[in-house]
Amino acid sequence: MMKKMNESMLIDFYEFTMANGYFETSHKDEIVYFDLFFRKIPSNGGYAIMAGLESVIEYIQNFNFTDEDIDYLRSKNMFSDGFLDYLRNFRFRGDLYSVPEGTVIFPNEPIITVRANAVDAQLLETYLLLAINHQSLIATKASRIKHAAGDRAVIEMGARRAHGVSSANLGARAAYIGGADKTSNTIADRLFDVPATGTMAHSWVQMFDTEYEAFKAYAKLYPNAAIFLVDTYNTLKDGVPNAIKVIKEVLKPRGISFYAIRIDSGDLTYLAKKARKMLDDAGLEDCKIVASNALDEHLISALISQGAPIDMFGVGERLITAKSEPVFGGVYKLAAVEVNNHIEPKIKISDNPEKITTPHFKKLHRIYDKDTHKACADLLTVHDETIDNTKPLTIFDPTHTWKQRTFHNFYTVELLQPIFKEGKLVYDVPSLEVVRNYAKKQLDSLWEESKRFDFPHRYYVDLSNKLWTIKHDLINKYRFDD
Repeated sequence: MMKKMNESMLIDFYEFTMANGYFETSHKDEIVYFDLFFRKIPSNGGYAIMAGLESVIEYIQNFNFTDEDIDYLRSKNMFSDGFLDYLRNFRFRGDLYSVPEGTVIFPNEPIITVRANAVDAQLLETYLLLAINHQSLIATKASRIKHAAGDRAVIEMGARRAHGVSSANLGARAAYIGGADKTSNTIADRLFDVPATGTMAHSWVQMFDTEYEAFKAYAKLYPNAAIFLVDTYNTLKDGVPNAIKVIKEVLKPRGISFYAIRIDSGDLTYLAKKARKMLDDAGLEDCKIVASNALDEHLISALISQGAPIDMFGVGERLITAKSEPVFGGVYKLAAVEVNNHIEPKIKISDNPEKITTPHFKKLHRIYDKDTHKACADLLTVHDETIDNTKPLTIFDPTHTWKQRTFHNFYTVELLQPIFKEGKLVYDVPSLEVVRNYAKKQLDSLWEESKRFDFPHRYYVDLSNKLWTIKHDLINKYRFDD
């Protein structure tokens, strides 16, 4: 039998060994700054959507270790009694800053910053990455799918193909943030108020002697939610005609105005076009067509470009697993330490330039055009810098520094917000509906060129002159020649 799980123990083992090491050395009470960021947008896209903050908040609020957890760690014969006593009475005592859920995010900018003693900050790493990586990945994929679908509804229906219970449930929530309209996952409705919906499977049709009887029984039971799965036997010869017959016999006489057919196999464009004509010829111009069957943003775009008259898309495995690129790639890196009340920046240098980190305790600013309210670029500054919106602002590419842009008619928004201060939650956690609407507004602030699936416009994340200088001074300090 599986042992009862305390989610606080969802920690990579080396986090415990490092934390114990900090505890037993002079670093025990040292204040550190860690940044959580990602390096590459999934599917070579132009943007990503941040999700998972609510899970992080709940985790930190319930972060504690049981006597059984302490006994387990003691059995490893690797941890000091003092460290184990610290864990026994553990609660997070630090600060955490984050961009709000639903924020459009870009590579190499901190989306979460943790300021805490070295032990506390280190122990958070695994769960923060787990929550943000997974949920941001699904929210981003859902956003791409919804962008492809346009004003057509998208139903997330991948629970049975998800990578576990948590992935199914939190994935449905993240998909809703990203733009999915409904879910097939009932518990996601119970837990998060993501609207649940469902129709029938082929087994329902097979249970009856005829397809007509199956459709008629379903229409009588669920007259206000009648969507007929028409491809169990022969879509055009039997399925659509049977659906038409039941709609006219059962639903129309009752004044029901919503009904639909669903096609789950075959050439969806061809079948949808033929079905649409059959429905229209029968006087059922208001009957909707739902399509499913291993869809993603590229297939949906193709169907629409081919003129498929589809009103709703059911998207399963390729959404809930983000099949095209199932890793978000967020990382958690040390950015600074406090020494004698002074913040000392830290950097990681690598032979791979993209893995060189940006040091220091930072602010993240988004620059908007005052006339269009479109996002133009993001700017990272040192925490004590301010931006004067009344004066021209010149930014430059951190790598190709001769590439510069000056803004005159602009305003800025500081994205990192305090979530915890000295271990206390200071953030008003918004409802899921508020998060979803915020995500939509964030997407509306992007130029369409950034939303292209192929070769999207690159959105710039630049460094202030002060931060750029600090970073390159550290690179010069630590680099060595062959």
